[in-house]
Amino acid sequence: MEMKRRKNALRLLALLLVLVMALSACGGGGNSQTNDGGQTNSGGQTDNGGGQTDDAQTNGGGQTDDAQTGDTGTKGEPIKDLVVWKVVTAEIDTLVMQHSESSEVSAIGGNCISPLIEFDNYGALVPAVATEWGTEDEGLTWTFHLRDDVTWVDIDGNKLGDVTSADWVTGLEFVLNYYKNGSFNTSMPFSTIAGAEDYYNYTKNDISEADALALAPDNETFLSMVGIEAPDPYTLVYHCKDKIAYFDTLATGSCLYPIPQGMIDAVGIKNFVGISNDDFWYSGPYRLTTYTQNNVKVLTRNESYWDKDCTLFDTVTIRMVEDGLTDDMLWTTGEVDYTTLNQATLAEIMANPSDERYDNLVETRITKFVNSYLPCYWVLNKDGTPDTNWNTAIANENFRKSLYWGLNLVNYWYLSNPINPMSRENLAYTSRNLSVFSDGKDYVDRVIELLDGIPEGDGQTPRRYQPELAQEYKAKAMEELSAKGVTFPVEYKYFIKSGDQNALDSANILKEIFEDLGTDYINFTIDTYISSSAQEVMFPQLQSMYEVGWGADFGDVSNFLDQVLYDDPSAIYSTERLALDEVQDPEVIALFKEYTEMVRKAEAITGDPDARYEAFAQAEAFLINHALVMPTSYSNNWQLTKINDYSKMYAAYGISDAIYKNWETSTVPYTTEDYARFAEEYANHTMG
Repeated sequence: MEMKRRKNALRLLALLLVLVMALSACGGGGNSQTNDGGQTNSGGQTDNGGGQTDDAQTNGGGQTDDAQTGDTGTKGEPIKDLVVWKVVTAEIDTLVMQHSESSEVSAIGGNCISPLIEFDNYGALVPAVATEWGTEDEGLTWTFHLRDDVTWVDIDGNKLGDVTSADWVTGLEFVLNYYKNGSFNTSMPFSTIAGAEDYYNYTKNDISEADALALAPDNETFLSMVGIEAPDPYTLVYHCKDKIAYFDTLATGSCLYPIPQGMIDAVGIKNFVGISNDDFWYSGPYRLTTYTQNNVKVLTRNESYWDKDCTLFDTVTIRMVEDGLTDDMLWTTGEVDYTTLNQATLAEIMANPSDERYDNLVETRITKFVNSYLPCYWVLNKDGTPDTNWNTAIANENFRKSLYWGLNLVNYWYLSNPINPMSRENLAYTSRNLSVFSDGKDYVDRVIELLDGIPEGDGQTPRRYQPELAQEYKAKAMEELSAKGVTFPVEYKYFIKSGDQNALDSANILKEIFEDLGTDYINFTIDTYISSSAQEVMFPQLQSMYEVGWGADFGDVSNFLDQVLYDDPSAIYSTERLALDEVQDPEVIALFKEYTEMVRKAEAITGDPDARYEAFAQAEAFLINHALVMPTSYSNNWQLTKINDYSKMYAAYGISDAIYKNWETSTVPYTTEDYARFAEEYANHTMG
């Protein structure tokens, strides 16, 4: 029996090696291959010489049912009614994706509304509502030609109207109207579309709330001020502030999704953000036929969906679960079609090669989301008074650098990926496969070159974990902060959902990691909230630091860097996590102002992509070298699944990867061998 177990374990490890080698060959799931249209499949953009047509695309129309089954080695049939899960803390608070920065809201919205363009599973932009698009003046003007057979339907599938270019005009006016939408999703149009920021300021400062809410999407001020035109029902034109070679990639993100004016009129503008699924209008592959808060959501196939050749599920049921343990139990009872394995479950399977689940262990692909620690620079106590001790400490650069160099996060990564924890290591704030220099170098690799003191690494220990250097910074920080009245240990306040054992286990690991700097220096305290971390923790500014994951909305690194600008209401992290609008320390303010100026200068470079990326890389390195933010990890896990992740849309930016379209599935779980083959075939296609 022992010999058999060893052979099984060696076989699994050999298959995993094939998987890792295949992933390495295709850049960790990203694609640097360039297609005929001049766009890089990685998400970064080279000069795009004109419009794209259906004929120019790979996998243009989507998969058929026959293509889905294939010769996979797994003997299951394609799944007709998919069941997935989400943790209840990821519950959405609106169906209007333009009014949210949440990936969970976008995931629902992206399945209910069709965008201008989307992705195939190799990362190439392909037509959706737009059949062709392009620029004839190097990015100053972008024209999209739309299909004429896309319709809006109600929850029951009854036609409500045609999808036309006017719906994108309505969508953009809503995004830019301060009293309709606040500041959600404005940073992208601000930086690209002519007059976008001017119109936002007009609605915010020059007219009353009542007048702003009463504005029609085709009001004279908007049309004369903002660079958007709808010359006919099936032509859409955007005018950019400058030559924006990547502008078409914005069409895959929430800021450039359509809104039908009829839907707003039916419920009223004041009720629109809270619209129900019963009143929602649908043009995407699914209709949200069931929506129960904190419980079940059901997406049902939209029979009027324009893409008649694609593969869709009859239904997709999204089950909300209490914590990250429940999905393992639901997998065991056959109630979900994949599970991201909890550490205890994975350890149980790995310890017993005769376990029936052993041969089905597969690693998820690394997602587009990049995780970082964002310090809150103005933390409050529960009584609303400033936490002066923390606020003074975190404003000290030596204190921040002691954290930056002193955290060995391997045990934390191990919770999600005990087999290959170092695959989660991340040194940059932005994601890979997003922007690429003309010589093929990934932008992130250039950022890492500019970081101070990063060693080569041994593959065993995080490259940024240098405990001796951390202790040097600790000693300097204690001396400087003691002189300012800071008492030690400094309290690091951390919150988890009450009753969530998985979150408590993770928090205790983090406590060990932070307090390894010395309990004379850091006291990591764990507190709880009841239901909403945003309402109970983030908005009251109670937590000391946040680990956040950001995925790009379009194919340019500015989408990451713009979120931490100083004195910018559209910089979502600056206002909601870093609390920069309340910071009083002059050194912190000066650093963020300098960083913001560097980003603004980089954004002004439009004619030379390499110079633009270099300027951004210098700004990002400045941000990290001063430990103003602290990159932590990529996201990947181990899973049991009936879904071939390599068949999903691959998107380094935007929301296409959340769309349940053309997914290859099997009623019988995939094996480690299946996934090794999927990865190898994917890599061969990408390189070939």
